[in-house]
Amino acid sequence: MKLFVSEGNPHCLKVLAALGVTGVQCDVQYVNHEERVVPFLSRPTLPALLLPSGLHLFSSNAICRYLFEVSGKDSSERCNQWLEWEATDLQPALLQALHMAVLQGKGSEVSKVLQGPLNYLDQSLSKGNTPYLTGEAVSVADVVLWAALYPILSDSSLALGECKSVKTWFDRGAAVMCSFQAAAQKVLQGKGLQGMKSYMQRQPAPQSSQCRDTQSCNSNPAEGEEGERVVSEEEMEAAAVTFSKGLNACPLATNRQHPILPQEGKRNLLVTSALPYVNNVPHLGNIIGCVLSADVFSRYGRLRGWNMLFVCGTDEYGTATENKAREEGLTPQQICDKYHAIHSSIYKWFQIDFDFFGRTTTEKQTEIAQNIFWRLHKHDFLVEDTVEQLRCESCQRFLADRFVEGTCPHCSYPEARGDQCDKCGRLINAVELREPQCKVCRQTPVIRSSKHLFLDLPKLEAQLEQWLDKSTSTGDWTANAKQITRSWLRDGLKPRCITRDLKWGTPVPHPDFKEKVFYVWFDAPIGYLSITANYTDKWEKWWKNPHQVELYNFMAKDNVPFHSVVFPCSLLGAQDNYTLVNHLVATEYLNYEDTKFSKSRGVGVFGDMAKDTGIPSDVWRFYLLYVRPEGQDSAFSWADMATKNNSELLNNLGNFINRAGMFVTKFFEGCVPAIELQQEDKKLLALVGWELQQYIQLMDKVKIRDALKHILNISRHGNQYIQVNEPWKKIKGGDTERQRAGTVTGLSVNIACLLSVMLFPYMPTVSQTIRDQLNAPQSCINAMLQGTGTFVCALSAGHRVGTVSPLFQKLEVDQIEALKKKFGGQQKTAQTAASTQPAAVPAPLAEVAMVNGVDPEKAKQLTLAVTEQGEKVRALKAQKAEKAVITAEVTKLLDLKKQLALAEGKSPEPAPQKGKKK
Repeated sequence: MKLFVSEGNPHCLKVLAALGVTGVQCDVQYVNHEERVVPFLSRPTLPALLLPSGLHLFSSNAICRYLFEVSGKDSSERCNQWLEWEATDLQPALLQALHMAVLQGKGSEVSKVLQGPLNYLDQSLSKGNTPYLTGEAVSVADVVLWAALYPILSDSSLALGECKSVKTWFDRGAAVMCSFQAAAQKVLQGKGLQGMKSYMQRQPAPQSSQCRDTQSCNSNPAEGEEGERVVSEEEMEAAAVTFSKGLNACPLATNRQHPILPQEGKRNLLVTSALPYVNNVPHLGNIIGCVLSADVFSRYGRLRGWNMLFVCGTDEYGTATENKAREEGLTPQQICDKYHAIHSSIYKWFQIDFDFFGRTTTEKQTEIAQNIFWRLHKHDFLVEDTVEQLRCESCQRFLADRFVEGTCPHCSYPEARGDQCDKCGRLINAVELREPQCKVCRQTPVIRSSKHLFLDLPKLEAQLEQWLDKSTSTGDWTANAKQITRSWLRDGLKPRCITRDLKWGTPVPHPDFKEKVFYVWFDAPIGYLSITANYTDKWEKWWKNPHQVELYNFMAKDNVPFHSVVFPCSLLGAQDNYTLVNHLVATEYLNYEDTKFSKSRGVGVFGDMAKDTGIPSDVWRFYLLYVRPEGQDSAFSWADMATKNNSELLNNLGNFINRAGMFVTKFFEGCVPAIELQQEDKKLLALVGWELQQYIQLMDKVKIRDALKHILNISRHGNQYIQVNEPWKKIKGGDTERQRAGTVTGLSVNIACLLSVMLFPYMPTVSQTIRDQLNAPQSCINAMLQGTGTFVCALSAGHRVGTVSPLFQKLEVDQIEALKKKFGGQQKTAQTAASTQPAAVPAPLAEVAMVNGVDPEKAKQLTLAVTEQGEKVRALKAQKAEKAVITAEVTKLLDLKKQLALAEGKSPEPAPQKGKKK
């Protein structure tokens, strides 16, 4: 391996630090900044690592992670979260700070720029109670952050505030990374910050830092540094010229004509969201993880003029459906019909605008799945093998992987499923689980042998890797999708079983396996194809057209391997020119308050419940997208939802749009006044134009949550503009002041029109309401998002607006508290066990009576409840919650432990002298 670095480049410090810590053998070559080391890149990019295979890595964080991996130190999920935070939050602020300190001589202002990220890092370190970011040992996250901060923290002339935990951590790191000091001196040429001057002069001036993740930066978006961005005269004039063009040349929006098919000369995007399983009701995490995210992107793409097809449907085959049918006394088909209708109703209420919402229990599914099967068989990508399976003698059947639960053989997580562990992410064969249990009856299954067919993944591995290299480098794959896929490949692919001993599924057409059906993870992704085929008989124009079609897959992270490895291998092996995924967009998990969603325990909001809250679906959409778990797990919180509704929607966005419209109605008889731009107005146009450009750049990259912040920034700019200019006062003055009031009102109402367009993917009903109130021309919906963003005057002088009224309502404290109580959350945890056991436990006499009895079933359930409550208590302590709250939860934990002791036949009393009753 050869590592290319350059003097003065701060990114090179990170890779040299990683090299020093890992001890990996690697040649280091210093080159100048302009040298093009990576041949296929159009501009010089350093550092770069040349691998033995001839491939290059040219992201400093990717190089660091690679060096750790080859030294046998894998990155944990927490580690990857820190790396993403460093890249998306710390680096923008850090580069701005270096620009100020090195080129502008404003070292005294560096602390202001870095205050947010450093405070967040400091708080995380102090709460973590571990010497390093992810535990007791140095990780790649420590090395990357330490080296990134080295130029700043090692310069004693920069006053960076207290941040005691950061300082302690940095000093501890200096001792560990002593071998790095010499390399750092070489990169910085012994000149400290000034050693980077040559490099920094070649870099574009960074924009003012904006906190892109309110959770990471521990601040509200309202606290962003608006107004600090310097706008040049050229930007102001250009924005004014663009605004003055109006809507003259903009075409009217056209209604979608079905069936939608790829078009020559257009960008053709096929969008899928992970097929929701039919046997349950989706909760908020399911909704944001796939269908809502895909809907926002599809709506946005249509505004951009792209040719979009958005398909989804219910995944209906498998053991879970059979079990649900048995529970409800229905046939599997009746269960599918019932829950398909429930899913359809929920998505309709959430305004998910599918082009087609289908299902997998169709003839097309059988036809296409069996065709792919025979093509794989023909090309020798299927192998037979006899496998050991778990069979429940009580239920009299083989158990599907997801209906077995036990202890993970890799990380000892007690609730691992039979196919995958949710904690460590490793694949599992059900027979490998320790202490397995049937999830239906809780009995211990036995091992039996059965002959099955396998997809020969090792035989397809080379093709897969070649395709993945291209797709991940040219497409927009989320960081977790890349990381999860790499971990599968790193472990080496193994043959994957594609058949199951079930009745409810797509039948295997091979005569030797006619009693079997396809395994759901071979069969279910083929549902995308069959659902499209049920939409149009020309489905192959989408699914066998990789040169003309771009495929976007939306899902939660647990679905990644099946979309990035298993399904692509099926299509590659079929050798039928299938369209493979170009952009794999995976979210992390959305939790409920500080626990998990649970239908059985009444914890969390599920799709069929949201409309009963009285909160409009647009507000639900807004909040779920505001907390969308893009880079790390996030949580739904009733209190936070109320805060965001009242501060961002009501006081910021709604307040600005309503004021702008009301000024037109009240002061100008409902007609937009003439606009005569002054320098201050042109500056606002430039600021708004820049926010629009950022919004488009982020949405193009499917950074949905981050893009939303720029909408809110625009309304904040607008509110500030109105507040400074006070049109309600100027309207009472002379002609000059009245003219000024008119300009401020006219510009504000046009910004409101722009906001209605930008809001459309997020809040379609609110967007339409704004345009109705402003009586906005239909063509405005297409005009604003063309190219890199075009803020034009859509409401010219004399335009008559409609009736203006408030857009949002305040969520009151008592309303939120009632909803929080209704849907469980924090106070429900102690009832986890109560809902699964007789109610007689709390009575003292009942306790005495139960000491002699052992109830394994109840003990198992209570063990899980104790684990959950213990995690909750630890989380509250880590968050430094109020003592009364912690005490109450500890009391619940002790009570659960007491109940567990009884169920296990032990004494609930801890006193040693009492001993166990005989």
